Amino acid sequence: MKKWLLIVTSSVVVILALVWVNIDPHVKVLILDPPKDQNVLFWNQAQRDAGFQSIHKVSILPQRTISKGNDVQPLAQGPALALSEAQIQRFFEEQSIGSLVVLHQGKLIYEGYGLGFTPDSKWTSFSVAKSFTSTMVGAAIKDGYIKSLQDKVSDYIPSMIGSAYDDVTIEQLLTMTSGVAWDEDYSDPESDVSKFNFTAPAEGVDVTASYMRELTRAVPAGERWLYSTGETNLIGLLVSQATGQTLSDYLSDKVWSKIGVEQDATWVLGPTDHEISGCCIQAATKDYARFGQFILDGAMIDGESIVPEGWFAKATTKQADIGQAGRGYGYQWWTWDDGSFQGRGIFGQGIYIHPEAQLVIAVNSSWASAAPAKEKRLRQEMYETILGAVE
Repeated sequence: MKKWLLIVTSSVVVILALVWVNIDPHVKVLILDPPKDQNVLFWNQAQRDAGFQSIHKVSILPQRTISKGNDVQPLAQGPALALSEAQIQRFFEEQSIGSLVVLHQGKLIYEGYGLGFTPDSKWTSFSVAKSFTSTMVGAAIKDGYIKSLQDKVSDYIPSMIGSAYDDVTIEQLLTMTSGVAWDEDYSDPESDVSKFNFTAPAEGVDVTASYMRELTRAVPAGERWLYSTGETNLIGLLVSQATGQTLSDYLSDKVWSKIGVEQDATWVLGPTDHEISGCCIQAATKDYARFGQFILDGAMIDGESIVPEGWFAKATTKQADIGQAGRGYGYQWWTWDDGSFQGRGIFGQGIYIHPEAQLVIAVNSSWASAAPAKEKRLRQEMYETILGAVE
């Protein structure tokens, strides 16, 4: 017997979570274990395993469709990934992987699923969405909606006038070097990242702008790097203000409807009906891989890139020092000195791109915490193992 329950939250998540319980030694039945907290950061493991692949199914949750095009482009099959079944199984077990898709030279060389996930299912991206959002900035510049990365944030979001962001350029937002104070502690319910989408906005002001305009300056703009999901939400709001389109519609028009994806995607909305642009795209894993291949190929549509010349030369290479040898931060992409770069999301979501090896890896997981050191290390080792298998 199945029992279902709907849990409604104030902004980020509405979800149903399921766990296995033994009724007798030979029968297992799914019983609902509802979230103990409205904030996804504090769900238990069973809630994560079920919830991360179910957000798009709950119609009451505010979401906007990212429409696909009419023509699905099947992924050509390449030679099988030269790793043993035992090696791959270890990846899945050690990292609680729900899906793993590997493209080499544009061809599918591995596709696997766990945790009840399937090729037709959609998994939430968490901060992998940041890399989608930054690409839309490049598109808006190419389309003439944004004049320059040196423009100020408040030039495009009038409600930010008079805030610490008067001194911050769009490029500093992209590289997270605004110098504005922010707390991204995923374990603290009182941190900025825990609270900002659950705070009532000022009347007539977007929830992100309402929260972010009250923040104070910590250091001069451009002086240091500080990871801030709130600033990616500002980037998305800025793109919408500049283009006059919703972020979902603009992404669909420029990318999703053009790259042969199999399914529509969705984007979770905040309380003021704007995409939570630092998080929460729901898509099929092969479609995440298609987006990675699109980036690897230079974001080309009909022979022309949707972003300005030289965009990815900066966006996917170190623009900010993050204090870790061999690594850096670009325009909402994590960068490595070997030329690879990644979109990364908490709890184990990722798109890994290695241009020289022509390798794209899309992976979704359900880690036990937002950013555990062990799983992060195992994830990087997995990427490097797969890289070694195709070189």
